[in-house]
Amino acid sequence: MRIRAIIIGLTLALLCIPAQAQRLTIGGYGEATYSWNFYSDNVNRYSKAEDYADAKGHGRFDLPHVVLLINYDFGRGWLMGSEIEFEHGGTESAVEMEQEEVGEWESEIERGGEVVLEQFWIQKTFNKALNIRAGHIVVPIGYTNGHHLPTEFFGVYRPEGENTIMPCTWHQTGISLWGNAGKWRYEAQLLPGLNSLMFSKDEWIHGGAASAFEFTPGNKLAGMLRVDNTSVKGLRLGLAGYYGHSFGNTLQVDNSTKYEGVTGAVTIGSFDFDYSGHGFIARGSANYGYLKDAGTISDFNRTQSSTSPYKRTLVGKNAMAFGVEAGYDVFNLISRLKDKENALYVFGRYDYYDAYVPVDGYRDYAWTDRHRVAFGVNYKPMDEIVIKVEWSERFFHSQYNNEPSISIGIAYSGFFK
Repeated sequence: MRIRAIIIGLTLALLCIPAQAQRLTIGGYGEATYSWNFYSDNVNRYSKAEDYADAKGHGRFDLPHVVLLINYDFGRGWLMGSEIEFEHGGTESAVEMEQEEVGEWESEIERGGEVVLEQFWIQKTFNKALNIRAGHIVVPIGYTNGHHLPTEFFGVYRPEGENTIMPCTWHQTGISLWGNAGKWRYEAQLLPGLNSLMFSKDEWIHGGAASAFEFTPGNKLAGMLRVDNTSVKGLRLGLAGYYGHSFGNTLQVDNSTKYEGVTGAVTIGSFDFDYSGHGFIARGSANYGYLKDAGTISDFNRTQSSTSPYKRTLVGKNAMAFGVEAGYDVFNLISRLKDKENALYVFGRYDYYDAYVPVDGYRDYAWTDRHRVAFGVNYKPMDEIVIKVEWSERFFHSQYNNEPSISIGIAYSGFFK
């Protein structure tokens, strides 16, 4: 409740600055969704797949992301940007008196979720080709991390492959150097390394940028480089790379000679693109990652205390995610609707991803190897609002049960001021 009060107070205070109002920009985006999954949500549905072949489905309502953006232009090339995100409705807790327990006061969780400061940075612009940004920033590896607004992908939820194997949206405190030169854009970042204790077999490095503490350990550093080109009208092509050590980037580092030379180096290569023109939109990405010392990290993680905040699972030496989607605006075929602001996209999407390619000699979990197809429609009454309907199905190796579902959602993104 204190976090919510602070955020509301900050927003109201910023709205009450009439003299500088032209320098203030307020915006945001949000999603409300519902899904019916035609499969079991039991945690044993892969280890004992035969027991859940005829399981009843289950439904879920969610607010995946509701975000408030606040930017302020100080002038002379100085800019502040911030992004406060409520994931899954935020969190709620309350103190209540339990009548059935002799009047004891108890604190209860009323709603799960997260409140996250996803961005907070100060930027100095020298010219179009040279900008320096420092603070909490987005790490644009893959398509989704650089284009995570709900109006920038067709599915009801963010693309599943990238959202599984990497942090998404990936954000860390660091420094960025970026700029534009003609049809080219570049960005280089210096960041804290990931924490290999947060890696897992089902999500590879997805949790590695998070910290269980009030700060992020910075024993290791990492670097990111990205280049985009827009030479062809309507087409953007992007390449990105990431490298950083992850082992020992936590508290109480084990400095024994047993782990001498273990770095947990994470290397990721990524390609992504998007095209828009003639009523047609296509987007896609390919990501491949390698984790050095994955066997040692797997053994080390599994020895952690059961009271620790870590996953304590095996970790794959490789992970990959490939995805492509395409949609066509059928209103583009109707002359009286073609030039209006609304659009109706019919789309299809395919993903392949595997979060766990094991080290030789370590147990394999074949259910991490997945294909997913989806079809649906996006109706946009205006550029800032979209209504989505989607049917999808995950496909596994034959010993597992496929996972079909249907989802609907409504989303917005835009600036209010």
